[in-house]
Amino acid sequence: MADTAEKEVDYTLNNPDTLTKYKTAAQISHKVLETVTKWCVEGEKILTICERGDKLLDEEVGKVYKGKKITKGISHPTTVSPNAFVTPYTPLISEPDEAYAVLKAGEVIKIQLGAQIDGFGTIVCDSIIIPGKENEGDQIPEREADLLLATYYANELLLRLMLPQGLLASGSDEEKKAASSARPMTQSKISSLLEKVVKSYECNLVESTTSWLFERNEIEGKKKIVLAPGEGSKGEGVPEVGEVWGVEMGVSLGTGKVKTLDMRPTLHRRTAITYALKRTSSRQILSEIVKKFGTFPFSLRQLDDERAAKVGVVECVRSNVVRQYEVIADKDNAAVSRLLTTIAITKNGVLKLSAPPAPDLSQYKTDKKITDEEVLKILEQPLSKPTGSKSKNKKKKKKPAKKEAVEEEEDDDDSSDE
Repeated sequence: MADTAEKEVDYTLNNPDTLTKYKTAAQISHKVLETVTKWCVEGEKILTICERGDKLLDEEVGKVYKGKKITKGISHPTTVSPNAFVTPYTPLISEPDEAYAVLKAGEVIKIQLGAQIDGFGTIVCDSIIIPGKENEGDQIPEREADLLLATYYANELLLRLMLPQGLLASGSDEEKKAASSARPMTQSKISSLLEKVVKSYECNLVESTTSWLFERNEIEGKKKIVLAPGEGSKGEGVPEVGEVWGVEMGVSLGTGKVKTLDMRPTLHRRTAITYALKRTSSRQILSEIVKKFGTFPFSLRQLDDERAAKVGVVECVRSNVVRQYEVIADKDNAAVSRLLTTIAITKNGVLKLSAPPAPDLSQYKTDKKITDEEVLKILEQPLSKPTGSKSKNKKKKKKPAKKEAVEEEEDDDDSSDE
């Protein structure tokens, strides 16, 4: 009876309760990201930041949906990735070299975390520069400014390219129909447009940066968009109304090519594969993983016995019941910037659920700018249809949005869509 009833529940965005849960998870993600960002200062241990971030996520999740018979928790553990690291990084207590690693001034670090309510997870990632002597007075060094600007504008462009064809089309019914029937942009074309943005700042897309379709209890769905795909990597499907996506942007000051570091993978995730594990320790670890994290990513340090987890997870990974995320870095050891935004695609356009904060563009001084007309035209477009009393304000902001894309040195007038 219970199984039948559960199958009848509408978990799509057609159910207002689904969007409410996504928004609640997003509010928690935003709040914790803001706090964790403040903790990221020169000399602070990465491990300490990650532990405190996870504790805060648990505390905030515990404040919502009290007494409800639903699962809730962390959709992505707090990770802090140093300069050249591409993938989320979370050190272990039992690995001395990693446990004592600290943040260094001038590093570009990536902070990623997330919360989930009833299996509806939101994840957010932001990139910041650890303050040091070179950027005293809130002035960011030119090459780091180039990197963050390239990432910001490439991300804004990608968000607009997530819109289904003709969704925000205006004009007559025939014109709207023609726009809607246009063929979706290929992933190759998407990468090509984004390359124009990052190369304007003498940067490159990070190889195989991937955006995934999100579903209930699933952050790597059946669809994906792969930017600058590496060997054997390709995207599948196109975004559609009613879907939730984790949109990722990765940019490098180097070539964008990547390498796998000789480090123990510490971030894992349970797969849908079932297998009769032979070792008792492996079965115990898998049972704890299922109970605590479901199918969401976790760090080995979050398990009750970290040392036992390091042993027990080996068979789980070998049997493919658990996936391990290798530690990936820029091949040239160049600085990397990443952003991750969880969005919902509705009939009114793209809704940012959890997103990195808009940067203060007045801090970024550079002589580089975007000149490609096709790119500038897309950046000028809104992410969603104007609604209610906000419509006039949105129309007023259209022109400054393009102006900022061309002249970063001018004051920020909220160049995004909001």
